[in-house]
Amino acid sequence: MPKVALYNQNGSQVGEVELNDAVFGIEPNEHVLFEAIIMQRASLRQGTHKVKGRSEVRGGGRKPWRQKGTGRARQGSIRAPQWRGGGTVFGPVPRSYSYKLPKKVRRLAIKSALSSKVRENNILVLDALNFDAPKTKDFIAVLKNLSVDKKALVVTDGLNENVVLSARNIPGITVVEATGVNVLDVVNHDQLIMTKSAVEKVGEVLG
Repeated sequence: MPKVALYNQNGSQVGEVELNDAVFGIEPNEHVLFEAIIMQRASLRQGTHKVKGRSEVRGGGRKPWRQKGTGRARQGSIRAPQWRGGGTVFGPVPRSYSYKLPKKVRRLAIKSALSSKVRENNILVLDALNFDAPKTKDFIAVLKNLSVDKKALVVTDGLNENVVLSARNIPGITVVEATGVNVLDVVNHDQLIMTKSAVEKVGEVLG
């Protein structure tokens, strides 16, 4: 089992914590990671695009000229696609882009993302993360104590309101609970900060 240092909020090492090998110690599967990221990004697409077809554009109900005898090409409507101001053929319509990968693939993807952070030594484990009141400067002090100066994903066991509010105004810091950890968040942040209880919960759920 991989072991990482256990820190307190002052940045002092207070011990070590063993990580679940089946979750934090696997060989990362880059293709599965790629597929999971594409899936998540697809589900974030708004999908509200819309253009009008020939039946939806205002006007064009009357035949512009008679069928025969004018010498001109026959036309049935001034809103046909070949006309300026006409409808669009096979244009975009509102739709959902979301789809789902198999559950085993999704699990493998999050395990791969977490294992990558461990391999790169970009994971920090805290014995606890608590604040008496929501204060941004207190959270910044903790990050400074831990020498965190990049984008970081903070994972806690259950959402602590004081922690969430303290981190809300810090650029590059995202707080999620252990049950909400996802591939896109892990990959999009340079460092992963987890509480000991969050590590245990993630290991229990995914192990």
